[in-house]
Formats: sequence, structure tokens, C-alpha cells
Amino acid sequence: MLDEVDELLDDIGFEPESSVLTYRQAQVLALRERDISQADIADELGTSRANVSSIEASARENLEKARETVAFAEALRAPVRVRVPEGTDLYDVPNRVYEACDEAGVKVDYTAPDLMKAVSDAAGAAITGREVSTPLIVGVTSDGMVRVRHQE
Repeated sequence: MLDEVDELLDDIGFEPESSVLTYRQAQVLALRERDISQADIADELGTSRANVSSIEASARENLEKARETVAFAEALRAPVRVRVPEGTDLYDVPNRVYEACDEAGVKVDYTAPDLMKAVSDAAGAAITGREVSTPLIVGVTSDGMVRVRHQE
């Protein structure tokens, strides 16, 4: 089992020196993605299930931080940034984004329903029903990618 995972990590070019994950975290995530239980992973690694759980939790936290960092970097370079205040109806968001993109000469390849879904999915708990419950910033990159961040 570990040999297969190590071969996979090698095949996909995993390098712990340049990753947010340690080698052990990458191993555990690769095994979990194959629906291997934490108990079975612990047996394979010669450790406790609690330790595997801790490794997995740290790995997922590191990945979330990496995603947030990438979203932040993309937001910095996005030529279009639309502030969406608390209380805004989700159905009003596409027009705000389209207007800002038109002014900046940026093309968005989303229909209004697709854009609402993308914003809602990315915003998570910041959308309650159809209402924006936490202020958002919707960024659109020059190649039309939409990124959503919670406004702090």
C-alpha cells in the first residue's frame, strides 16, 4: 500500500521541499483519497489512528491556507473587484459584476445563473438563502476567472 502511494507521489512530482505538505501528510492524504481508513493507515505506518487523524487534519488545514493564499494573490491581480455589501440579493450580483467587467473591458464567460452559483459556492456561509450575509469581494481576472473573498 505505501509503496504504491510513494510511487504515485513520485509520478506526480511531489516535492516536500516546495510544498505546503510534509511527505507524511501527502502519504496520508493519498491513502485517504483511496478510501483507506485511518485505522488501516495507522497499521501500515506503525502509528496510532489518533496520530493519523492529526496528520490528516494538519494536511487539510495546510491545503486550505494554500488555497486562500492563491485566492488572495489572484484577487490582487484581478482588474475587476466588485464589493457586494451585506444584505444584497444574490440575484443582483451578476449585473454588478457584468457592469464592472464592461467598464474594465473584461469578458466573463458565465451566464447569470452560473455566476450566481459560482459566487454562492465560493462564498459558502456568507450566503444565506438568496441574501449575502457577510460582505464579499468578487474579483474577475483578465482571463475571466471569478474569485470570491469574504470582505473583512
